[in-house]
Amino acid sequence: MPGRKAPAVRERVFVARRQAGWERLEALLERAGRKGLRALAPAELQELALLYRSATSDLAAAQSRAYTSDLRAYLNRLTARAYAYVHVGTAPGGWTNVATFFSATFPREVRRSSKIILATSTLFVVAAIVAYWLVSVRPANAYALLPAGEIPYITKSLHDTNFAFDTSFAPAMSSMIITNNIQVSMMAFAGGIATLGYLTLWAILNNGLMLGGLGALFAQKGYGLDFWATIAPHGFIELTSIQIAGAAGLQMAFAILAPGRLRRIDALKLAGRRAGVLMIGVAGLLVIAGTFEGFVSPQRTSEAFRIGVGLLTGVLLTAYLSLAGRSTTNLAP
Repeated sequence: MPGRKAPAVRERVFVARRQAGWERLEALLERAGRKGLRALAPAELQELALLYRSATSDLAAAQSRAYTSDLRAYLNRLTARAYAYVHVGTAPGGWTNVATFFSATFPREVRRSSKIILATSTLFVVAAIVAYWLVSVRPANAYALLPAGEIPYITKSLHDTNFAFDTSFAPAMSSMIITNNIQVSMMAFAGGIATLGYLTLWAILNNGLMLGGLGALFAQKGYGLDFWATIAPHGFIELTSIQIAGAAGLQMAFAILAPGRLRRIDALKLAGRRAGVLMIGVAGLLVIAGTFEGFVSPQRTSEAFRIGVGLLTGVLLTAYLSLAGRSTTNLAP
């Protein structure tokens, strides 16, 4: 149409108008990368934040107008680099930062990563159900699904088996449990990088098979209700944490295998920041789970009480991950 600029011309005009701001943002990022954010004056920090917001708007415009892939990839890389500096540089410090992380940053990232967390959780649940069914039908199947060293000779309930210790040792037991759970979660996470997700998937699958297989074995001996009551107080938090850690590991694997329009190194940096948020949050959840397992689960209480505690922790955790950090005026994640 007469009077309308061709797409290529519009893109050149767009670049000519915005390039100075992009180059200034790159220069500030280079200085921050070499010397840290403290090398920037307060006015420059404010300028960095403003230029970052401007670049994100430019990226959105370039995507909506279908500008060339090279321009969009450049703006993707630029905004990805600036993201960490802007959000780190503007965050408060000390305990305020910790409170903000657990009250908003972590649950928001969980919701942002909900699809991949749902995938790991589905794998875990399906594995547990299949193992429970196979072992219920034929107990010998446990030896095909579980490591032989992990199959117990069952003569008493799980509660009596796992918690036959003096409760005065609860602090030491809690510390040991927390350490072990964090190690399991770190293995699930590290597998995403070291084995491109295969070890992560194996860890999640193995946990599901273990839960279902052992549940069926204890049920056949008449201790089924006690089995689920024993793991209920800490199990919901602990198992959810492992699924989140697995999702963090798979994010790293996807960044390597399918970086999209980003350079692989930039995709890894972006995935690493998101996965780091998840793993720090997981460590906090596992401290809570380990505390329950060391101090609450060993108590000689009724099965109904222990299941009730487990249901309560499940409801509270679900509410926390679903609602914490949402704006009061906007219920989007």
